[in-house]
Amino acid sequence: MYAVVKTGGKQYKVAVGEKLKVEQIPADVDSQIVLNEVLMIADGESLAVGTPLVAGATVTATVVSHGRGEKIRIFKMRRRKHYQKRQGHRQNFTEIRIDAISK
Repeated sequence: MYAVVKTGGKQYKVAVGEKLKVEQIPADVDSQIVLNEVLMIADGESLAVGTPLVAGATVTATVVSHGRGEKIRIFKMRRRKHYQKRQGHRQNFTEIRIDAISK
């Protein structure tokens, strides 16, 4: 069984037992969270696609950890104008483990 959920402006295909890194969620480590924005649920024989959300469907997850991603280096330059700009960015994330998918 798997589902497609929306969190942090992105869509993720999830299954029970998977771990994934999503945009930062304000929750404590080892706490349960419920993802209500379920776009699709599929088990072996049936498929439920929402318009836009599947009514009554939820995905329960546990917060495993919080962290910061790899550093992305931004470099901007205008040739012949003596302009160079260097910048870096590290995005915050929350790692979650999917516990249950319910219709």
